[in-house]
This record gives sequence, C-alpha cells and structure tokens, in this order.
Amino acid sequence: MLSLAVRASAQEWAVKMFDRTSHDFGSVARGAKVDHTFTIENIYEEPAHIASIRSSCGCATTKLSRNRLTTWQKAELTTSVDTRNFLGRKDATLTVIFDEPFPAEVQLQLYCYIRSDVVVQPGSVQFGSVRRGESLERDLTISYAGRNDWRIERVLCTNEHVDITLDELARHRGQVTYALQVKLKPDAPVGYLKDTLTLVTNDDNPKAARVPIEVEGVVTSAVTVRPSPLMLGVLQPGATVTRQVVVHGNTAFRVLEIESDDSRITAAGNGEAKKVHVIPVSFTAGNELGQISSALRIVTDAPGADRLSVEVQAMVVGQPAQKPKD
Repeated sequence: MLSLAVRASAQEWAVKMFDRTSHDFGSVARGAKVDHTFTIENIYEEPAHIASIRSSCGCATTKLSRNRLTTWQKAELTTSVDTRNFLGRKDATLTVIFDEPFPAEVQLQLYCYIRSDVVVQPGSVQFGSVRRGESLERDLTISYAGRNDWRIERVLCTNEHVDITLDELARHRGQVTYALQVKLKPDAPVGYLKDTLTLVTNDDNPKAARVPIEVEGVVTSAVTVRPSPLMLGVLQPGATVTRQVVVHGNTAFRVLEIESDDSRITAAGNGEAKKVHVIPVSFTAGNELGQISSALRIVTDAPGADRLSVEVQAMVVGQPAQKPKD
C-alpha cells in the first residue's frame, strides 16, 4: 500500500513511475520525423490511471499505449514534434494527469531546435515490412540554404546491417543538395528495426553540427508459424490432445526437423516441399499437475529462415494415477 508520506507527496510517487522526465531532440532538419517514447511503469500495488495529457505547445502531440496500469504494468507515451509547420527553438512541457490512486501531475520537458536551412525529404527512412534475406534501398534528398562552404562531412550509423551512400548533387550560391541512399542488408535479423542516422556537418555550432534522421522497419521471417503460443487446454493425467500448427512460406520448402525439450510433446513433418505445412502436435499428460510450458522448434530448408519456435502451453488438473497395491 502507498504510505501516508507518499500520499502527502502525490507528485513524487507519480514521478517515480517514469523512466525519465525530459528529452532533448537536439537540432533537427525541417521535415524530419521526430519522436521519443517515455516508459511509465506502475511500481505500486494500487492500479494507476492517467486521466489526460496536455501539451504547452501545438508543435508536440502525444500517443499513450494504455491509460490504466496494474502493478508492474507498463505504458508507452510517445511524443512527436511537428517539424513541417514549426521552425526554430520549440520547447514543450507535457503534463501527465493522474486521477488514481491519488491526484497527481507529472511534467515532462521536451527540447528541440528545428532548422530552417536544412530540409530532409522524406523526413525519415521507412523500410516498412521486409522479408529476411532481401535487400531494400531508400533514397533521401538533403537540401541546404546558407553558407557557400557548408557540407556534410560524414554520416554516422551504429547499425551494422545498414549501408550508407552520400553524394553531393549540386552546389551554387549557398544552395547545396545531397542524395543519401540507405540500404538494408539481406543479413538483417528478424524483428523491429529502429535506429538513427546522424549527419555530421561543418556547422560552427556543435549542437547544430549533428542532424539526426530516424530509420524504421520490420524484418520478417521467410517462414512463419501460427498459432504461437499453441494452447492445448486443460487435461486430466493420462489424457492426450492433438492440435495443429500451420507453417507458411513464400516459396515451397521442407520441414527438416521438429524437436522439443519435453518428451510428452510429439510432432513430425512429412518431408514434402510445399508452401504450407499443417503439422499435428500431440501432448500426453503425465502425473505432473499444474501449468505446462515448453517450446517446439521447427527447422526448415527455406532460404533466410531462422529456426522457428512455438511456445506450447497446457494445464494438467486432477489426481495423478495411483499405483496398484501389492
């Protein structure tokens, strides 16, 4: 329970739920996609409820993943800055208002300088959904108006699965244009990709010399399996249940191996090459009662496909079988 001391200092208990209370975007180009996510975690026994969020500046908008948080539950508060309709220094205060378990307000500070002399089109690198093993390229144009000697000296990227090519296209009377090509390599791992490219320029101001560009995408496996997790339901000791998983690929492939750490779970492929495999999975309950959780691993010969893993869950209830008396 929240103590009386915490109850008296309502703002303090609410602040402790945030991973941070400020973020500095630095200097960003006009048109660039700019956002940041604050994580909120309920570290108390009582449910917490966010009634509303307000912003001190129309340049900043917010999106909250959930309003109500039970114990240890997390929410993501994503804020975006409009770099198309606003220029210059744009600082904003976000006020997060709680009405449960006690009234409280938490202020989050955002700092951002939107440059009018640098324009990035499009505002970010969006790869969308990409199959593993495929290579994809995105082209951006970076325009500058100002100094005759302005230049981009290098592009920083910490992601080893992304290649960068920068070419100067034009330079005339203070107008400079660059072409930036961003390539996602075919060895990029399956999962959500979110990173930042940094343009390092020869601006005299250190804060203005670095211009970030966001990179986003989702790398999907060449083969997918559904459902996952596989729910086998509630069983009595000794009972057997069979459910099916469907393994789907973009081209015909073979299921080479299916294994599980739990000997009570059995499954096998038929060795045929096809796009869709329907695999029966059987489970025979033993005398162990309670929640059963294991993993089924499926190996295929599909190019670029990782080993698939399916979580298998079951509940065994009732009395275990009794040994006959001598």
